[in-house]
Amino acid sequence: MIQPLSATHPVAAQPIAAHKARRAQLAERLGPGVAIIPTTGEIARNADSTYPFRFDSGFFYLTGFTEPDAVFVQVIGADRVENILFCREKDEEREIWDGYRYGPDAAREAFGFDAAYPIDELDERLPQLLGNQPAIHFALGADTRWDMRLSGWLNKVRSLVRTGVQAPSRVNELRAVLNELRLVKDEHEFAILRAAGRINAAAHQRAMRFARPGQMEYELEAEILHDYYRQGSRFPAYSSIVASGPNACVLHYGENNRRMQNGELVLIDAGCEINGYASDITRTFPVNGTFTPAQKAVYEITLAAMQAAFDAAKPGNTWNMPHDAATRVLIDGMRELKLLTGSADEILENGSYKQFYMHRTGHWMGLDVHDVGDYQVNGQWRTLAPGMVFTVEPGFYIRPAANVPKEFEHIGIRIEDDLIITADGHENLTAACPKDVAGIEALMAER
Repeated sequence: MIQPLSATHPVAAQPIAAHKARRAQLAERLGPGVAIIPTTGEIARNADSTYPFRFDSGFFYLTGFTEPDAVFVQVIGADRVENILFCREKDEEREIWDGYRYGPDAAREAFGFDAAYPIDELDERLPQLLGNQPAIHFALGADTRWDMRLSGWLNKVRSLVRTGVQAPSRVNELRAVLNELRLVKDEHEFAILRAAGRINAAAHQRAMRFARPGQMEYELEAEILHDYYRQGSRFPAYSSIVASGPNACVLHYGENNRRMQNGELVLIDAGCEINGYASDITRTFPVNGTFTPAQKAVYEITLAAMQAAFDAAKPGNTWNMPHDAATRVLIDGMRELKLLTGSADEILENGSYKQFYMHRTGHWMGLDVHDVGDYQVNGQWRTLAPGMVFTVEPGFYIRPAANVPKEFEHIGIRIEDDLIITADGHENLTAACPKDVAGIEALMAER
């Protein structure tokens, strides 16, 4: 179970005041009614073993509470908001086996709730809280098990109609409001994201220094995970990709079990998690420490595409502008390498560039590595604003084909950094990890 970070941890946990402020913002945006936000439970792996528990991101954002089997309920009135937690009861016997648990009384005090009750009382108390409320705010469809429980609570309230109790007349989609809150980060979140970026950058550099021809891909993965743990990140943010040779042209490759050959590239897409927040770095480098001329040519084009995206990553520009800028540079590179013919506009219009570049140039990042938030608003690309956090990750993937010279076959390159939009541009959270050819070769020469 994930516990709140201690005072001795290299990254401080967010103050409860930050979570309380978000609850107040949520209530203001939702309006009168009852918001219901559950976290996840423990999931069986096999026999009596469970997967490592990871809290629901939206629940944690509002509560700071990291135990499983809990529900946050917010009762929003015209002149008062009540924040209520349902959680597991204190159980000293289970604590002997599984570790500390707060229980309702301690959780109420530690996390600043107005009230807290045992989770076993949820089905009894929820219908009481829903009576005579105008609306329910809930993430319908996120988990059908909770949808069914919500139906049960509503039906129980409806059964009281002859006693003068009215049931809520509508269910509002909660995620649209909560996701908008999470999209723009605050200073507490910036501090954690910066720390995650530093930890991840160091881990990727460790992998570069360790890499040798003849190693297995999973050996590099082990080096990265080791450095995460050594620096205080207990969990990766997602399953690591360590893709050598032809595997680098598989976007979500995950086997990590191929032996790396001399003269090949290896692409590592890996991220750590600190206090729930992700980092997401991709670096591509030669297994032997030196780029071939063909590898260098493709790499330099991809790096130039990244710089073009960086130049467009600033407030006032739209979400799609970094992608468009990177795509233009990649298309020019494809023409320069004689991989595609025709004008840049023709290639862009007919989409033939997607043979070598088939994904977007980034995604929101935060509590989820692919974080929440709409990319378009009212049919238009969202305008970038200070506090938004996202990745920039252009790629260039060359599989064998009739229009591909042999020296370019199986070259797969992706380069990825994490940016915060600032008032005057952006801050690169992962700049400490080298990505220029000279910097990579110099780092690998230290081996």
